Amino acid sequence: MVKADHMAWRAVVGLFVLTGLILEVKASIHEYKNGRFSSQGNSFFFYGGSEGLYATANNTGTNSTVKSFIKFESISFKRTKESASRHEEMEHNTGLIEAIVFEIKDRDKIGGSTSVSSTALCCTHDLAEADGCKQGQIIIHHSGDQDWPKRVQIFFQGNNDVTRMTPEIIPITKTGMYNLYFMFCDPQLKGTLINGETIWKSPMGYLPGRMGPFLKFYGFMSLAYLMLGLVWFFQYVRFWKDILQLQNCITIVIALGMCEMAMLYFEYSNFNATGHRPVDITIWAVTFGAVKKTVSRLLLLVVSMGYGVVRPTLGGLTSKVILLGATYFFASEALELVENVGNVNDLSGKARLFLVLPVAFLDSFFILWIFTSLSKTLEKLQVRRSFAKLELYRKFTNSLALAVVLSVAWIGFELYFQASDPFSERWQNAWIITAFWTLLAFVLLCVICVLWTPSHNATRFDYLVSVLPDMHTPKKVGKTSMRMRRLL
Repeated sequence: MVKADHMAWRAVVGLFVLTGLILEVKASIHEYKNGRFSSQGNSFFFYGGSEGLYATANNTGTNSTVKSFIKFESISFKRTKESASRHEEMEHNTGLIEAIVFEIKDRDKIGGSTSVSSTALCCTHDLAEADGCKQGQIIIHHSGDQDWPKRVQIFFQGNNDVTRMTPEIIPITKTGMYNLYFMFCDPQLKGTLINGETIWKSPMGYLPGRMGPFLKFYGFMSLAYLMLGLVWFFQYVRFWKDILQLQNCITIVIALGMCEMAMLYFEYSNFNATGHRPVDITIWAVTFGAVKKTVSRLLLLVVSMGYGVVRPTLGGLTSKVILLGATYFFASEALELVENVGNVNDLSGKARLFLVLPVAFLDSFFILWIFTSLSKTLEKLQVRRSFAKLELYRKFTNSLALAVVLSVAWIGFELYFQASDPFSERWQNAWIITAFWTLLAFVLLCVICVLWTPSHNATRFDYLVSVLPDMHTPKKVGKTSMRMRRLL
């Protein structure tokens, strides 16, 4: 029976942690503005944040040398007038609120009882007699490391309705995923509000541990796009007389990729130095990303349709392609803005799902349309016996098919990764999930650049070449060429 209850209160604490991960504030300076406490069992809690923090070997714990810490700054609590009026002016400690900081692996040390059947988070009279905990306080079981979890107590005095927390720094001496909750057990404090902020910092800066690796990654990708852009621009200038319209589209995608990576690197660098995510920079980075994703997908689609190779224009499909692109842009922009701009703790799971589903549906539609168009394009090239173009499109199709297979496999791995790590204990590797998609898009762009690189022979893939008959007289060829130019 005790074992069953032990598992039950572990589930309660797990629910707390999962709630925190869903309502995570993606910033190293967590701001609280009139935050309200929620009830859970015989306790009330307010989620203060969750971040992966790195520790340093020379972290001695003194304020002058601490490089990794959680700092409480300007934290204040305001209880209701009714609650404050129950006490006299000269009374001491008339209300207790506790700040509980724990590493995710220590979540089992919060709440419950080791001797009686209980799933309580707050110590009651019976639990105090059985386990020796202090009645009216959050239950913490200290075993092994006696310093963790950390408990910071804040008391209301007399009949004051406001109390302020003394500024305090908690040094982080062990790398891990840390959670902060403000909790109280006294039902008379129901309706209490919290204001202020906490500062979370790792030795490398203010970037949360899960976001830290992206600083170097986006720096690397910025250089990668720059190198790709320089090589492409050199070939573009060198063979500017033979440039195809499709190659102009590729140039635009490369330029958007360079801007996106540069903006993301600048945003993360500023975030790491200041602890704040500047909204204007974030919006620009997100917008560049949404535009680049949209144009990249449209590029794959028009290439698959044979634009400039087997057809001079998209004809009646132009409006449909533009409509799909515009719809995808707005859906992607909305999702990225919600996930990256400001605090995401105001967004419920249903709202996030509402934004993710349209993007996933549109991506699936893009893939279906792309492969359907590729099949028709390959068929046309076979009928026309355009072997050079047919070989080009076969390579493109194989590359695209490989990318889709890798994407499906990675989605499966991502689902397994998230399902097997509900408390983000593998937070140090979580960045790889997002980085893969950025890297895959870059590799696919490189493949397209190789296949359609500017050269003297690039014109053999032009639409004109496929429609010109095999004439022996220059005069007839010239007339046919002039007629096609008028059509274009």
